[in-house]
Amino acid sequence: MAEAAIIVRILASVLDVDASAWNALLAQQSQPTPFMRHEYLAALQASGSATPRSGWAPRFVTLWQNAGQGDRLIAACPLYLKSHSYGEYVFDQAWASAYAQHGLPYYPKAVIAVPFTPVPGTRLLARDAAARALLLQTVCQWCDKENISSVHLLFASADDMQSSAQQDLMLRHTVQFHWKNGPYRDFDGFLAALTQDKRKKIRQERRRVADAGVTFRWSRGAQISAIDWDFFYRCYERTYLEHGNPPYLKRDFFARMAAHMPEAWLLFIAQRNGQPMASSLIALGADETGAGAHETPGNAPGKTPDLVAYGRYWGALERVDGLHFEACYYQPLQWCIAHGVARFEGGAQGEHKMARALLPVPAHSAHWLAHPAFAQAVQRFLEREGAGVENYLDHLQARSPFKAP
Repeated sequence: MAEAAIIVRILASVLDVDASAWNALLAQQSQPTPFMRHEYLAALQASGSATPRSGWAPRFVTLWQNAGQGDRLIAACPLYLKSHSYGEYVFDQAWASAYAQHGLPYYPKAVIAVPFTPVPGTRLLARDAAARALLLQTVCQWCDKENISSVHLLFASADDMQSSAQQDLMLRHTVQFHWKNGPYRDFDGFLAALTQDKRKKIRQERRRVADAGVTFRWSRGAQISAIDWDFFYRCYERTYLEHGNPPYLKRDFFARMAAHMPEAWLLFIAQRNGQPMASSLIALGADETGAGAHETPGNAPGKTPDLVAYGRYWGALERVDGLHFEACYYQPLQWCIAHGVARFEGGAQGEHKMARALLPVPAHSAHWLAHPAFAQAVQRFLEREGAGVENYLDHLQARSPFKAP
């Protein structure tokens, strides 16, 4: 890192960073996802979904190297100053409450994360480990100088966690549920791998939806029409409002996705009597980790398939027993099997997903607190919580929905 000057720039918008430079750096990472693309982060901000008004004040931390041929981006991360803890899916409200009880401000805090997106992946974009370490050090030093209470690196990659551990950030672990392709010849082949009770339950759930006269169609990428995007948003918005909250994402966000990242989306629409009545939106990205690698016809053993799917958003205008499971799990899994997708990530929480053959996997975050006494208290809490998470994982893994080998 000493061969040329390193310039730190902390920017208020990802639009101040060249998109090709950001995406080129992302492509070099061990666990890139479509949610860290320049287009995705720009759409969150430009649509008004993640802005100071919604409690997400963006700061993009960038490191540049001046090697005599212009500045070159060598490290970057999205940083948001938060006035609340919503939309993160790693819960720290108890920490905020403890600060308040002692008359100390917890907010604003800083999160290195993709807003509203509990998808594991690289957060600290860097050309190498040294640049990643310098980036994280820069974030913590800047937050300390600005009297920011804490830094929270959420749903981090293994490289991110290694750098965090080396810099003595506190590590935290939680559980998600992911499905891996067998591969299976079809959905019935997948069901054949499950225990009898799980297989029977899934067939019963699917039959109830079919008997209600519900059918599905899917569209991918540029084939998703503006009418379908509008219908999807009606469903998405209604689901949030039924739970008493406005949706995190604005309609304009999805318009920007359709315009600038269409290849990243797969839409399922449920119909009854010729009319749409529910939908689910799935994200697609390249699988670079090898975590879902399997042998398929024409593939060498261990070769990583092209795609990983991420369960994201859903909504319905009518109630049908089992419709949520059909739209959000069975239809996407059937599509993944047919298209050789390596892995389907079901999102945050949800032990019920195990009954649909999504298995538990750990997810990780790292935390820095400026206040020494609170940092010590949180460290003790995380040690107890971590032991509980390990026991929970062991308990879940003993309840596999798959038949014994």
